[in-house]
Amino acid sequence: MTRKFAFCLVTACSIIQLMAQKTIEIKVIETSDVHGCFFPYDFIERKDIQGSLSRACTYIKHIRQKYGDNVILLENGDILQGQPTCYYSNYINPETENLAARVINYMGYNAALLGNHDIETGHAVYDKWIREMNCPTLGANIIDNSTGNPYVTPYIILNKQGIRIAILGMLTPAIPNWLNETIWSGLRFENIRESSGHWIKIIREQEKPDVIIGLFHSGWHGGISTTHYNEDETELTAMEVEGFDLIFFGHDHTEHHSIVKNPKGKDVICLNPSCYAMKIAEATIKAVIDKDGRVTIENFTGCITDISNESIDEDFVRHFQPDIDKVKSYVDRKIGHFNRTISTRDCFFGSAPFTDFIHNLQLKITGADISFNAPLSFDSSIEEGDVYVSDMFKLYRYENQIYILKMTGKEIRDYLEMSFDLWVNTMKDEKDHIMLLNNNSKPDAQRFGFKNLTFNFDSAAGITYEVDVSKPDGEKVRILSLSDGRHFDEKKWYKVVMNSYRGNGGGELLTKGSGISKDSLSSRILYQSERDQRWYLMNEIEKAKTVTPKANNNWRFVPEKWTTAALKRDRHLIFGIETK
Repeated sequence: MTRKFAFCLVTACSIIQLMAQKTIEIKVIETSDVHGCFFPYDFIERKDIQGSLSRACTYIKHIRQKYGDNVILLENGDILQGQPTCYYSNYINPETENLAARVINYMGYNAALLGNHDIETGHAVYDKWIREMNCPTLGANIIDNSTGNPYVTPYIILNKQGIRIAILGMLTPAIPNWLNETIWSGLRFENIRESSGHWIKIIREQEKPDVIIGLFHSGWHGGISTTHYNEDETELTAMEVEGFDLIFFGHDHTEHHSIVKNPKGKDVICLNPSCYAMKIAEATIKAVIDKDGRVTIENFTGCITDISNESIDEDFVRHFQPDIDKVKSYVDRKIGHFNRTISTRDCFFGSAPFTDFIHNLQLKITGADISFNAPLSFDSSIEEGDVYVSDMFKLYRYENQIYILKMTGKEIRDYLEMSFDLWVNTMKDEKDHIMLLNNNSKPDAQRFGFKNLTFNFDSAAGITYEVDVSKPDGEKVRILSLSDGRHFDEKKWYKVVMNSYRGNGGGELLTKGSGISKDSLSSRILYQSERDQRWYLMNEIEKAKTVTPKANNNWRFVPEKWTTAALKRDRHLIFGIETK
């Protein structure tokens, strides 16, 4: 055989072999923490917005045009709370098909995961939502106590042109630390790392997948950590559980794209698109199938794609226009009049009209001695003038109830000590920051440049107190008296009003701060409202008709020779030059 003939023969064989192979590309897209942002309209601020699933829909259509059926669309949880669209569908008009289910069905999702804010809507809402979706609901570590099996589908297998893809869903197990058991009755939530290891073994043995994808409603790291669970387990699971190729995650509202090594040194791509449908996470799987049907995965790539300025899918909007009109009609109803503007910006720097308005209404509604409350929005305001239903979602975005707990005076002070230790710095001199800041957290939509989560910065009403920022952690708060001048006694029991998130242990101010065991919190509850807190606040405004919110000025940062200038400096650093 001549050398030329041999070369031609080898070349021909190679060509035949290549022709017998099939190269396949699969696109996987994730949305997460949408929080009701379905349409290009903010029903709270009553104005057009960027992002939303109406723009994601346009982008996804383009991807489907390119990849055909080789597109997998995943929803990663926290879709049932956040905008009035959800509240209206969940509670005002619950007889019709849930709007979130209809949106998911319209967009053709392959699977949806339960998030903690989906669970917070209560069994009646999320069980109905699960039934109404055309795709499976995932959550391998959500266990039905009556059967010992997952309450929803643990994983799915999708076959894309011979490529078997497993998608395993997991929810943060921290639910019992935030929500009353009536909301998740009959369920328990297992550790994500342990549950992942268990289910990956089953998936490998029974399904023989070519690719395993994790879909986690759990942040990267940090969050609440106890002897029983970690709130945010994505990083540890990616590094310590062998088997995942890709992990799509969410919950902490922080954009993330990284590659970590698993126990065998294999790359695991981890993606989080942040929140409010401003961005999506996407990954591309490239595979080759030979003539015998053997699959070789050549590579995985991933990225975060900004869709905030994508064009609006007009067909999507037209389809849901009747729903948009109904929700607009609901939120546009006038309920009262404010004689001044209130802003959450003020809440970080002292006694403020925004926070104290809620404090005072909580005390009036319940007759409690003391109120706890935090600014639940970082930068939100209710303008002077007519007040509408939409404005109530600025006071409370989620459906928390009102609780009264019995607490000793010492527990109240310890609670505030933890809050302010999370909130403010220990100043060494007059040039120090008074706020406890962290430049790395500026992109974090829950910290905004603070070191810790801003929705855990509780202040109090019903007492007069000082926060001495020159003192070390645990020694900053000095309670001078009850606000009516009576003596405050650390040994005495008081009735303390707060929202249900806090009353169930959320933020750990009651457990780590006050030192009350999680198991005993339920025995401390003296009152639990039937309806959500927003409903009661709205009712009080409607009765009053005209309201003039003002600061109670019952507490302050000291020593003022340091704090006066420091507060101005840090306010400018955080919010820039303010026009009002």
